[in-house]
Amino acid sequence: MEIVHDLTTILPAIIVAVGGLVNMMIDAFSDDSKSIYWVSVLAVLAAGIVSIIDLTMPSGEAFSGMYAYGGAASFGTFVILIATFFCVLLSKDYLSDIHANYGEAYALMLFATVGMIVLASAANLVMIFIGIETMSICLYVLAGLVRNQKSSIEASLKYFLLGAFSTGFLLYGIALLYGATGTLHLTDIGAATNKGLIYWAGVGLLLVGFFFKVSAVPFHMWTPDVYQGSPTTVTAFMATASKSATFVALIMVLTRALPGSVAGWSQVIVVIAILTMVVGNIIAIVQDNVKRMLAYSSIAHAGYLLVGLVAGSVDGYSSVLFYLFAYSLMNVGAFGVVAYYEKHHGLDFTSVENYAGLGFKQPLMGVLLSIFLFSLAGIPPFIGFIAKYKVFAAAINAGYIGLAIVGVLASAASVYYYLRVMVYLYMREGKEEVTLTSPGTIFKVALIILAIGTLYFGIVPSQIYHVLAHYTYGHGIAAMMP
Repeated sequence: MEIVHDLTTILPAIIVAVGGLVNMMIDAFSDDSKSIYWVSVLAVLAAGIVSIIDLTMPSGEAFSGMYAYGGAASFGTFVILIATFFCVLLSKDYLSDIHANYGEAYALMLFATVGMIVLASAANLVMIFIGIETMSICLYVLAGLVRNQKSSIEASLKYFLLGAFSTGFLLYGIALLYGATGTLHLTDIGAATNKGLIYWAGVGLLLVGFFFKVSAVPFHMWTPDVYQGSPTTVTAFMATASKSATFVALIMVLTRALPGSVAGWSQVIVVIAILTMVVGNIIAIVQDNVKRMLAYSSIAHAGYLLVGLVAGSVDGYSSVLFYLFAYSLMNVGAFGVVAYYEKHHGLDFTSVENYAGLGFKQPLMGVLLSIFLFSLAGIPPFIGFIAKYKVFAAAINAGYIGLAIVGVLASAASVYYYLRVMVYLYMREGKEEVTLTSPGTIFKVALIILAIGTLYFGIVPSQIYHVLAHYTYGHGIAAMMP
């Protein structure tokens, strides 16, 4: 019965993995891209429904303490599957228009999702490594999906080289922590009393590996080039699902392996958070390429998420989980609209100047992009405002008032480059006459749902608060706090 229980806890990952295997078989024997697409959609949808059910489970561990379920792990899985679901929905039309609608693209997205779920639910350092590598290897290939574009191949190569570099830090940190504590289980590491130099060196290298994956400054150099060169829906997938998985795994490490060492690592994260918020926003201001602007914006948002982690409290960690949910909705939506514009040939729609006057060409797409950008800027009543308020409030409650002030000022600076896109959409006249095609029905409906979620959960965030308070707060995080 124990093996049945263990398999039940990992059911979302199993469903997604089976979907990926089915896609591989379909691609090998029939090359039916339509069937591959719908298998992917249904697999992720089914896994998402199971993850919602898992949210109600009390937290625990399976597979001899290697895999966590319930609470924060299940909420993280839910957020990952939401981001994956909408990225898959948006990919079909976009990849078809850029002639890259390969069957293996969907299989790779599903296998990457399996790695993300494992990463977000890992209760053991080996599982963290397996999850990160499964996720990363798939993303390296997805970044180079457009085989006839040098920028895509360059993005794949840069991501692979720097990703392998960061993996070295992570693996060396794991080795040192094992040498210092004699265990790889997060809770056993947290219970260790001999915290010498080797222990802290392992913690430092482990955090460096995580900082690479979340694009924190000064480990962010790969992000703008990779985001710019990758297919846009793949970029959305990287920016949301993979970042959510890594941050949830980082929460698991901080709450389980380092619960009594808050003073030891919090000041390091304070410095990284300030650098990430300031550098990300300053460089984003001078970007003319919309994808690079959103890449640096993604770096800045990683800084806001780190502010929540610095608090080292139940409110801080839960605010990060809420932020990941909010960020997935608004960022997938923003990249989705950019993907819509980008698929039109003749003009480089990654350049902000070429957005001039487009808000009136397809009014719906202009309005949707405005909603997502307003939310990313943290303007009420959108969900981005609530998310930023939560992480800054958690920092203030923990005594990090100066850090919260820096975050608020950095967020205020971000309004410039978000609104700049809308200025071009509605207040500039295009230099060339552009004819925009109507978006596909599924593509359009997916973006509308994301926009509704961005507005609805900004006005009525209590439903997500209810989930966090009754399940994640009590079962996933608070139980781990010292």
